[in-house]
Amino acid sequence: MKRFHVHVAVDDLAQSVRFYSTLFATEPTVLKPDYAKWMLEDPRVNFAISTGAGHGT
Repeated sequence: MKRFHVHVAVDDLAQSVRFYSTLFATEPTVLKPDYAKWMLEDPRVNFAISTGAGHGT
């Protein structure tokens, strides 16, 4: 079965990780200083957030 991919730019990674971890009821599968990703099973979604150059332009 295929996965749906979503990537969202955020201003505050730590705050966003807390929010989405609560929303999804799980911690990120991958967590880096400027990036976090959850690989959810129901629904089958790869959901990522990040900060970085070009954000907001």
